[in-house]
Parts: sequence; structure tokens; C-alpha cells
Amino acid sequence: MILSFDGVYYTYHSQNGETEAVRNLSFGIEKGEFAAVIGPSGCGKTTILSLAAGLINPTGGKVERENVEFGYMLQRDALFPWRTVERNIYLPLEVKKRNTPEMREKAVALAEKYGLKDFLHKKPAQLSGGMRQRVALIRTLAAQPDILLLDEPFSALDYQTRLEVCDDVQGIIKGEHKTALLVTHDISEAIALSDKVIVLSSRPATLVAEHEITFGNGSPKIRRNCPEFAATFELLRRELGI
Repeated sequence: MILSFDGVYYTYHSQNGETEAVRNLSFGIEKGEFAAVIGPSGCGKTTILSLAAGLINPTGGKVERENVEFGYMLQRDALFPWRTVERNIYLPLEVKKRNTPEMREKAVALAEKYGLKDFLHKKPAQLSGGMRQRVALIRTLAAQPDILLLDEPFSALDYQTRLEVCDDVQGIIKGEHKTALLVTHDISEAIALSDKVIVLSSRPATLVAEHEITFGNGSPKIRRNCPEFAATFELLRRELGI
């Protein structure tokens, strides 16, 4: 396992007292696996990402990770509007003090590999929403993280763009053989993108079920058209109690 939660608890403190966000949560992710976490709104999905990356420590239990680096992709692309696409992609290299000619060359090669060659000198405002998310993903990959943490990265997009970008992002992540952990409220998105769906209860988040998704040849577009898709959606919907 490249990442595992073993009986994890997390309680946070506020002016109103203590709130238990996660209770006795256990699951694991294999290297190269794309896992999705779904659960009711407010159940603590983003807290799971923070625990995974070590940004916060569990109150109880253990989060184990194999000496890995994490990359975040957020709900908004967070591209700097005054920087070109190329200079946005260099940002994590600057932050991590790895802004060497060799690393910049690799980042540009990655961008060109995934269709950004003609956009490197454009500003974010000149790009579509879907293209901006592609830039955000390449930026995340530029520092060569081992695990990508995806915090509802498609939620700000319209439905048609979201479908296209889902295929795009999953293809890039799989093409680069990266491990990914996605949190989303969208059941269809979780089924289409992932190798495994982890279902959480309402807060405090506990494990309801895990499902391996094996149909559809791994392609979101193909998977959405499989007969198994509707049945899996209904199963997950019932487990979420909606």
C-alpha cells in the first residue's frame, strides 16, 4: 500500500467545542490506483485529504504513507492571471526550490505531451475552463509528486466541460502512472474515473463500503455507457442514503 488509513479518528476544536469528523476509518490505496471518496455533504471528505497528506495529524489511529510526495489539485484552477501558462507550470518548482533548467525542461515536455504546446505563452484568461484545468493538472505534475490529491476539481465547470475534462484528467494521470485520491460529491464522476470507490457515512465519517470498479476498460467515456454503470450508481446512491 502506498497510502493507508488504519483505524483513524479525527476531532477538531472550535468555539462550540469538540466535533468528531472521522471515526475508526480504515482503507488503503495501491500504487498506481485511482481511488475516489464519496459521502454526504459535510461528512469530512476534504479532511481525509488533509490527513492523507500529513497536513493534520489523526486524533487516533495511523495514516501510513511510503515516503511519498503529494500534489494538490483544487476546486478552482488557481492559476495566476499575470503569469503565462508556462510560468504557472513552473510555480511548484519555485516553491519547492527545484526550479532548475532540467526540471523546467521536463515540465515543458509534459505540457507539450498533453496538448499545451501552442498555449505556453498565453495567459489563463485566454483559455477555456477545461484547458485551464489541464494546465492546473500539468502544474501539479510538474514537481513529480507520487500521489495526486484531487479536491472536487471539476465542480466549477459546466456539465459538458466536466465530462470532457474528466476524461482528459484521468487519461493524463493514468498515462503518467500516478496514484490519485479524489474526493467528490458526484456519484457518476466517482464511478467513471476510479478503480475503487470508498463510500463514507455522514459525519463523523465512517467507512460504509468499498467497491472495485472493473467494467468499461478504464475509460470514463466507455464506462458511462456500460450497462453496469446504472446499477453501480443505484447501489452507491442507496449506500449514501439519497
